[in-house]
Amino acid sequence: MKRQQRKRADNQMVVSNLDSKQKRKQKTKSDETPLLFNHSLSNASLTGDLASLNCNYRRNSESDNDRVRHTFHFECIEKNNSKTILIKTFIFQTTSPMSVEDLEKFALRPAPKEVTIQCRVTRDRRGMEKGMFPTYYLHLEKDDGKRVFLMAGRKRKKCKTANYLISTDPTNLSRNTNSYIGKLRSNVLGTKFTVYDGGENPEKKPFIKESESVRQELAAICYETNVLGFKGPRKMTVIIPGMIDDERVSIAPKNELETLLTRHANHNTDQLITLINKCPSWNEQTHSYVLNFHGRVTQASVKNFQIIHPDNEDYIVMQFGRVAEDVFSMDYSYPLCALQAFAITLSAFDSKLACE
Repeated sequence: MKRQQRKRADNQMVVSNLDSKQKRKQKTKSDETPLLFNHSLSNASLTGDLASLNCNYRRNSESDNDRVRHTFHFECIEKNNSKTILIKTFIFQTTSPMSVEDLEKFALRPAPKEVTIQCRVTRDRRGMEKGMFPTYYLHLEKDDGKRVFLMAGRKRKKCKTANYLISTDPTNLSRNTNSYIGKLRSNVLGTKFTVYDGGENPEKKPFIKESESVRQELAAICYETNVLGFKGPRKMTVIIPGMIDDERVSIAPKNELETLLTRHANHNTDQLITLINKCPSWNEQTHSYVLNFHGRVTQASVKNFQIIHPDNEDYIVMQFGRVAEDVFSMDYSYPLCALQAFAITLSAFDSKLACE
């Protein structure tokens, strides 16, 4: 019986729990002895290649990927509700051929195919001001355990809607610097977000110099409104420009009809890729929604999510989740770039009264 319970909990991580009354009904096993087994896996199979030249999704499978090394172990993780669950954890260690010498180029360059870029997001909310407007830092995790700073983001003050500036300078998050690379802006309800690069807004600056560029839309994120107030995981849709010959299609709208959100709403999805969050499964043993994060997420949170293409749930384009109070893991793959992925995580941090 115990083996069957452990098997059902295998490969899972909590996304969001039910109320505390249901949790108290479960027996606690906090004194259970942790188990640890290590094995090496070779000839690992990865599913890749998200978009074809006409931006339609296609599946390709690559094996014998020598750039990715897999290990797995069993571990007992102590939950907030004092219940210990046996979880089979996969740790993906990737070697990225991408150079981070030029942070702006790295931020906008799509991840290489068949490679998962592993990152760490930290939230700094020390001090009274940062408590309301925390700063978020993105670091690249290297195989040797070291981390490389990539970018930082912070919510702007005195804005009618949520507005985050993103910079490659961790000490100066200002728009009027060379380190400014993009921003994230939401609607009034906080249910729809748009990600921009560092170009100029044609509405505010109609006469743009030749040395300057019109800003491009890199992504749009839509959260489904929770009208009935049901408790459960969020539902989100991510719209990004399509890829042609591994290059991102330029979406530089000059009016509202050309934006990613309007194109998606009008079903004008030519040269666009539409992604969704993976639907978590219900675990009867833990009375919670669960997802398999392969050991990269260790704490339950409504912010935890995985992004997939509707045609292939096995290919994780991006995943994000909590590992400590103010520490989160963020992994992304082709066709996303670091700036797109980081902006999507910032949208998850922003409060959404219409979605809770």
